[in-house]
Amino acid sequence: MTGPTEFTAQLTESAWLDRYAGALLPVFGRPQRVLSHGAGAHVWDVEGNRYLDLLAGIAVNALGHAHPDLVAAITAQAGRALHYSNFFTSLPQIELAERLLRLADAPPGSAVFFTNSGTEALEAAIKLTRRTDRVRMLAVEGAFHGRSTGAVALTHKEAYRAPFAPLIPGVAHLPFNDEAALRQAFAADTDHQIAALFLEPVQGEAGVLAVDPGYLRLARDLTREHGALLILDEVQTGVARTGDWFAFQRDGVLPDAFTLAKGLAGGVPIGALVTIGSPVTALLSAGQHGSTFGGNPLACAAALTVLNVIERDDLMTQARVLGEHLKAAIAGLGHPDLGPIRGRGLLLGIPLRRPVAAELATAALAAGFIVNAPNPHTVRLAPPLILTTQEADSFVAALPGLLEELQP
Repeated sequence: MTGPTEFTAQLTESAWLDRYAGALLPVFGRPQRVLSHGAGAHVWDVEGNRYLDLLAGIAVNALGHAHPDLVAAITAQAGRALHYSNFFTSLPQIELAERLLRLADAPPGSAVFFTNSGTEALEAAIKLTRRTDRVRMLAVEGAFHGRSTGAVALTHKEAYRAPFAPLIPGVAHLPFNDEAALRQAFAADTDHQIAALFLEPVQGEAGVLAVDPGYLRLARDLTREHGALLILDEVQTGVARTGDWFAFQRDGVLPDAFTLAKGLAGGVPIGALVTIGSPVTALLSAGQHGSTFGGNPLACAAALTVLNVIERDDLMTQARVLGEHLKAAIAGLGHPDLGPIRGRGLLLGIPLRRPVAAELATAALAAGFIVNAPNPHTVRLAPPLILTTQEADSFVAALPGLLEELQP
């Protein structure tokens, strides 16, 4: 069996990318690098170049790469069983569901449905709304909820939506953080057909934009008053990413349901829909939804380990403290191209006063840093929660030089 070292000796990165182009559906375009392995907050490509991973697989690798506890847990579970089907259950599945409900301070009657991704969790949430016998759904401008045929109807970006029209009808996108528009939408619902309002506590794909606490509380009040569901998409923000187990906890708002994925199992595919309270849980009954792989023992064992390590090593505090340190350090550069840093914990957006985010991300990669440009004016950071201050500072120190490389 050929390992990464032998890959490096056999083929160049360009040759591997040519093979990629000949074998994979081109929905992602040409990859930037061919990676061979990782350790901690670093990854290496097949030509031996090392990169500081400040994106963590887009907020997925919460414990970084090859974390010994996670490797041990996956290895141990693989030695017992990978899959049983949901005709049966397993100890990791039960324990993980119970753990998530405790972390969310969910009341009795709450429940968890496991999926394999955030998009699948959103699809489950959409089906949940259909069981209210109402047909309209609200989301907000800038929202990203996935790209499957249901989730993409809630996603706002027209480039993701247009090729697949007609989408699920009855979806309206409201202006982001606009309380007056939110009030008006519910006031106009005279026939009581709004089933749910979907919100991300922090919009990652839109450039790391946080929902105002007042807007979130108003959303909670209006949905409750009108008998609609408040469903929070915590796929990117959940599992300590923003410095709390779930981003909604900082604002003291408990939704009717929320979705999880990304960092939950540290890189092993998993997602979850969490329903809050018996009335919401009862909307879906036996046979009305399912998943072959959802909640398999391998993914659940990995997720339990991620939660255990976050708690043991106090990585929520690490996310808050290091996030504030990064904000202050980048602001302290006083660079004319940089605006005030946005975000919470270790989900941060660096605003740029010129539309050069993609070029900056490319320059950063060449210098050994992995960052992301969700739009032309923003660079996103979502590093592993185990990132050290020294590692973070190495990027801050390099940032002025990277900006100077760009054309004026």
